[in-house]
Amino acid sequence: MTDIADMTATALAAAIREKAISPVEAVEAALARIEARAELNAFVTVTAEEARAQARRAEAQVMDGAKLGPLHGVPFSVKDLINTAGVRTTQGSMIFEHNVPGEDGVSVARSKAAGGILIGKTTTPEFGHKPEATSPVSGRTLHPTHPDRTPGASSSGSAVAVAAGMGPLSIGSDGGGSIRIPAACCGIVGLKATLGTIPHLQLPDLFGANSYVGPMARDVADTRLFFDAMKGFDRRDPFGQAEMPRQRRAESFEGLRLAWLPRAGASVDPEVAAATEAALRGMEAQGAVVEEIELDFKAFEETFLTVLRSGLAARVGPHMDKFGNAVGETLRIRIAEGSRLTAIDAARAAADRTRMFRDIQQVLARTDAIVSPTLTAPPLKIDIDTAGDVDVAGNRGTVRGAWYPFTYPLNLTGHPAISLPCGMTSEGLPIGLQIFTEWYQESFLLDLAALTEALLTDRDGRAA
Repeated sequence: MTDIADMTATALAAAIREKAISPVEAVEAALARIEARAELNAFVTVTAEEARAQARRAEAQVMDGAKLGPLHGVPFSVKDLINTAGVRTTQGSMIFEHNVPGEDGVSVARSKAAGGILIGKTTTPEFGHKPEATSPVSGRTLHPTHPDRTPGASSSGSAVAVAAGMGPLSIGSDGGGSIRIPAACCGIVGLKATLGTIPHLQLPDLFGANSYVGPMARDVADTRLFFDAMKGFDRRDPFGQAEMPRQRRAESFEGLRLAWLPRAGASVDPEVAAATEAALRGMEAQGAVVEEIELDFKAFEETFLTVLRSGLAARVGPHMDKFGNAVGETLRIRIAEGSRLTAIDAARAAADRTRMFRDIQQVLARTDAIVSPTLTAPPLKIDIDTAGDVDVAGNRGTVRGAWYPFTYPLNLTGHPAISLPCGMTSEGLPIGLQIFTEWYQESFLLDLAALTEALLTDRDGRAA
C-alpha cells in the first residue's frame, strides 16, 4: 500500500471510480505513511478512526454505483488554523488547545462534499505569525528531505504531509506567503487564490482581509482538481457578491505577454536566479513575449508588518491576561508591537496597500501575467533566528524582506498567485517559481502553471 500513498489525487480518484483501489486502501496508505514518517511531525491531530469510518462508507457508495464526487475517497488534510467540525483546531496556540469547532470552514465543507476524506490537522506556528515551523502545541516540524533546513511556514505541516505522501492534498492558508513559501521549500505546488474565490469566513475583518485558504498538492493537475472543489463565491463574503468573471484560458505560451520580476528590491541567490530565469527563457522560446520589470516589493515590508502586528494585537491581545505565559515569545513581541501602532499607522498601511495594487495593475494592463522566483534563496537553515537578519547573496536583511519579498505584497493586493517546483540547487534543495495575474483568473493561472510544469519536465526529462 505504500505505492498508493505516492499516487496523485487525480490518479487515485480515477482508480477509486474504476474500483481498482478502494477508499479504505487509500486512507490506510496515507495513515501508514503518517506513522512511518512520524519524525517529521507534520500532524498535530490525526483523525484515523473517523477517516476509516468515512472510507468504509465511501467504499460502499462505490460498490452501490452511487454518484461520486471528484474527490471521492481521496484523503486530504487541513492546516490547524482552519475550522473542522468536531475536530480540535488549536491555531497552534495553547489558548485554543482544547478548541473544537462546531462547523467546518467553507473550504473543508466543500472538500468533504466533493467526496474527500479528512485524515487530520497539520502543524502551524502559533496563529501562523512567524516564518518558522514551530509552535507551543506541536513543537518543530521537519523538512521532508533535508532535516537541517526549514520546511517553510506557516502551512508547514501541510507542505510536508503532501511532499512525504501523507495524503496527496492539503488545505493551507496564506497570510503573507504561507502556502507558497512552504510549497517552494518542499518542492510542491501551492495556490493562493483571489480574495473571495475560496471564502475564508473565520477572518474577523473580511473587508481588509489579507489571509486566504487554498490547495496544496504535488502537481498542477491535483491543485486544479482541489481548487475546483473548493472555489465559489459565498454571499457571506464581501468579495463574493457578484458573478465570477469570464475565465481566460491558455493553451500555449505563443503570443503571451509575460513580465519578468527577477529581484523585487532584494538580492537573489545565484542558483535560484539561474533556475527561475531558465524557466522564463523556456517560456520565451515557446513564443512568449517577455518584458523585464522592477517592482520594489521589499519596500512594503513595514506595510505588511503593520497589518500583521495590529491584527495579532486586536485578535490575540485580549487573551494575554489569562494565557500570556503560555504564548510564545515571538508572538508576545508581535502583540506588543501591534499595540503601539496607531490609527494613523493603519490608514497609511491601507494607502500603501492601494498604491501597491495600482502598481501591479499598471503592469498587468500591458501583460498577461508576472513571473518571479517564489523565494530569494533555497530553504533556510532550520536553526536560523527568524526574528533576526539573514544573508542572501552577500546582503543581509530581515527574513521577510530578504527571503520572501515576492510573496507578502500579493496578500495585500489580492492577486492570485501560484508557486510550483523549478528544479533543485546543487545540494538538492527545491527551488520555487511564482506566477501571478489578474483577480479571479485562476483558470488562466493554472493553465500557465501547467504549461510551465510541462516545460520544466521536458527540460529535465522528469518533473522538476
